[in-house]
Amino acid sequence: MEILHFLVNDILSQAPILVSLIACIGLIALKKSIGQIVSGTMKTMLGFLVLLAGTQIIVGTLQFLGDVFQEAFAMRGIVTDVGAIAGIAQQTLGRETALIMVLAFAVNLLIARFTPIKYIFLTGQGSLWMATVCSVVGYMGGLRGLTLIILGGVIAGSMAVLMPAIAQPFVRKITGSNDIALGHYCTLGYLVQAGTAKLVGNKEKSTEDINLPKSLEFLQDTYLSMMVVMIPIYLIPTVFAGPAFMETYTGGMHYLVFAFMQAIQFVVGVYVLLAGVRLFLGEIVPAFKGIAQRVVPNSVPALDCPVLFPYAPNAVIVGFIFTTIGTVIGMLFFPVIGLAMILPGMLTNFFAGGTAGIFGNAIGGFRGAAIGGIVHGLFITLLPALLIPVLGSFGLENVTFSDSDVITIGILLGYVLEWFN
Repeated sequence: MEILHFLVNDILSQAPILVSLIACIGLIALKKSIGQIVSGTMKTMLGFLVLLAGTQIIVGTLQFLGDVFQEAFAMRGIVTDVGAIAGIAQQTLGRETALIMVLAFAVNLLIARFTPIKYIFLTGQGSLWMATVCSVVGYMGGLRGLTLIILGGVIAGSMAVLMPAIAQPFVRKITGSNDIALGHYCTLGYLVQAGTAKLVGNKEKSTEDINLPKSLEFLQDTYLSMMVVMIPIYLIPTVFAGPAFMETYTGGMHYLVFAFMQAIQFVVGVYVLLAGVRLFLGEIVPAFKGIAQRVVPNSVPALDCPVLFPYAPNAVIVGFIFTTIGTVIGMLFFPVIGLAMILPGMLTNFFAGGTAGIFGNAIGGFRGAAIGGIVHGLFITLLPALLIPVLGSFGLENVTFSDSDVITIGILLGYVLEWFN
């Protein structure tokens, strides 16, 4: 059990170690020199850690924004916090969740090796969330022991191949190649946005080709335009939250100046994240060709959503803003029809909403990113509300999952097991 714990918590769940090991295996398969293997492995880890550093900066500023947003507009409801659920599940189902995760990775490799679907899912936290929902919902449905582990592993392993395959036609359109796939369990939400963009979009007007007057041409710089957009997004709710609430954050700094600096920190985080993505992709893509040639022929790495951000950074911000608008509308509307009030999750809105914005822009330009973003926001608010009744019997009434694919599996598995019982 100690070896299993080590594999899950220190290898499979640690994305920098996992992807650098994959790069190392790929370089060995390509028969590179020892120096090239060491260099490629270390650069892969460095790039991924830079990516994570940017992500952590963004997460910190968005957590602040989420708290201020809820205080400013007196929002009270259920939060989407998959980390909290995973923590609760580990207390009761830690062993089962770990075994499901290990089995899922094996199932993923077998499917990629022996079928035409050649995707290897390399997003560690996504694998953990899928294993968690399978263990929690399966346990609530009466499954125990080996039955729970095998069923959960097969479902999670199959999803690890299926969801990147479904997203890949769009990813090819975004990246212009088949070098990488998307390993992020929000794919159904991205399809909803892409479908909306197809219906209402104006593909010829991309978010990346917005023409501005000469006096505003400085906004063509991605990071300057991002600052102009994010500063009011941080300042307005801070004004409504008031200085008294802000005292716990500011450390003596004027509360509006603090909010202003948080907005700038957000942009800094995006800058660092994109720099890490470029370094990471420059190493992992060539190294993975060794895996594709020797271990799992023609396989494609399915990576976390930030790898798409450099292809349409303006669409990321448009998707984030309009997904947030959609989640606020959903928060207010769905309780009227008898569903739980789901609070907007700023982390999900940025990472899933931003990626959905890229999908929307690729299919329907600015309009697809904007209008599609609102529909996406409604969708990712509706799904957690539908999952609440399933999770209630496990003592999770005030928290729910956030990723659309994970939630969908939870709902379907819950109702199938209830039907059989």
